[in-house]
Amino acid sequence: MTYAIETIGLSKLYSGGVQAVNDLSLKVKKGEVFGFLGPNGAGKTTSIKMMTGLLKPTSGEVLIEGEKIEVASRDMKRKIGLCPQDIVVWSELTCLENLLVIGDMYEVEKEDACKRAKMLLEELKLSEKSDALANTLSGGMQRRLNVAMAVIHDPAIIVLDEPSAGLDPQSRLVVQDFIEKMGTEEGRTVILTTHMMDEVDKLCERVGIVDHGKLLVLDTPEALKRKVGKGDVIEITLSDDSKSKQAVDELLKMEQIDEAKMVGDKIVIRTLDAVNKLPSVFSILHGLRADIANVSMRRNTLEDVFITLTGRAMRE
Repeated sequence: MTYAIETIGLSKLYSGGVQAVNDLSLKVKKGEVFGFLGPNGAGKTTSIKMMTGLLKPTSGEVLIEGEKIEVASRDMKRKIGLCPQDIVVWSELTCLENLLVIGDMYEVEKEDACKRAKMLLEELKLSEKSDALANTLSGGMQRRLNVAMAVIHDPAIIVLDEPSAGLDPQSRLVVQDFIEKMGTEEGRTVILTTHMMDEVDKLCERVGIVDHGKLLVLDTPEALKRKVGKGDVIEITLSDDSKSKQAVDELLKMEQIDEAKMVGDKIVIRTLDAVNKLPSVFSILHGLRADIANVSMRRNTLEDVFITLTGRAMRE
């Protein structure tokens, strides 16, 4: 299989011995939305710069559709669109002019660039601001304009570095819908970095989490939530709560039950992959002749996974 992007032993060592990226090897499939996550300073942005040819690695290599990026042709480089973390616009140009300038840099025919620019402005809810100077836009509008600028040349691979940072809920939804359309409907490859775990859960088919420059895990969001984190929470209320303490004692004997305790009149259980353990839980309660009045479950989250793998310490 030829992958959209493949990194092999990718490393970056800065002067002073700072290891920003350490032996990063991953494969991003064609047509998938891939979440690339990590705390601040984990090496995400450095990795992205190397993946897109903006930064030379200390060692290792990057393949774009099977071709080494350092020897990639101009046509190969045009297959990649990058939306940087920092907003970059020409403040004295209009939204439309910003898009056309980028289109010209990528040698997109002017007529095609105009059509595509108008389509992108409409999809990102900026049509009414087409002739407005970029410096008159809100920060959220400028970020949406940056997303449009990253794809004006119709790339097959789009790298979006924190595209939702600082956006209000409505703008976030616009950007999320746009990302989903590019991946699901248009079959483009999207690499997404974000600190918004709900966004990753909604959009990404697979997730790679890095810290201290190393890849910690790579899997689907659902698989990660089944295997890593604090676990799902099951809350059970018994018809006769006099049996609750005995039920807790028995539940704690189950393998892989991380926690079982009473909270008010509820039995609260925390365990990974709780759905597959529910039959055993119910069997224990049935054996105690404890009738269930109510049961609910709250799933493990990607945020739990992220914190478990990278810790709670704040990063600068």
